Amino acid sequence: MKEFDLKGQKRETVGKKATKQLRKEGLVPCNLYGEKIGEDGKPEALAFTIPATDLRKVVYTPHIYVLNIDIDGVKHTAIMKELQFHPVTDALLHIDFYEVNDAKPITIGIPVRLNGLAQGVRDGGRINLSIRKINVTAPYKVIPEHLDIDVTNLQLGKSIKVGDLQFEGLTLATPAEVVVCSVKATRASRSAAAAAAAEA
Repeated sequence: MKEFDLKGQKRETVGKKATKQLRKEGLVPCNLYGEKIGEDGKPEALAFTIPATDLRKVVYTPHIYVLNIDIDGVKHTAIMKELQFHPVTDALLHIDFYEVNDAKPITIGIPVRLNGLAQGVRDGGRINLSIRKINVTAPYKVIPEHLDIDVTNLQLGKSIKVGDLQFEGLTLATPAEVVVCSVKATRASRSAAAAAAAEA
């Protein structure tokens, strides 16, 4: 996974009024959840802010990043777990980060990349990518930037499901029956098949 450095500052005040003012100043309210557990038994959040301009490269991108966040001089390694956007303007409103380490596995969605020219496409079909990411579980240092899937032998009318895939060191968390990609018949391929059957 790619790494990216960010700098944040602890929030001294919370609540709707304070949050609204922070956004006016170009700051995005954030929470960092780590190993610390509160009195209610739930993970305790560290409230902080990051300038919205600094977040653009890691939010508006297809890439997955491990983030090295410096909050008032204390460094944290984290991933983004939940992002909130304004329903009309699509402006970034809030981010929840999850602290990670070398030993503890995390679950995260990794982009899928199809490699090769499918046999079904050579026969006139069209390849269809059904999901863009597959959830995997592993220590963050062994998680790749993308999952490469060879579709060279994929026939017309056939599909590849999550259960058909294996990647070294990764546990696939997306259900096995989910279709990743398939080759659909087109009008041209059906016509060619009908013509071949007629000749036979």
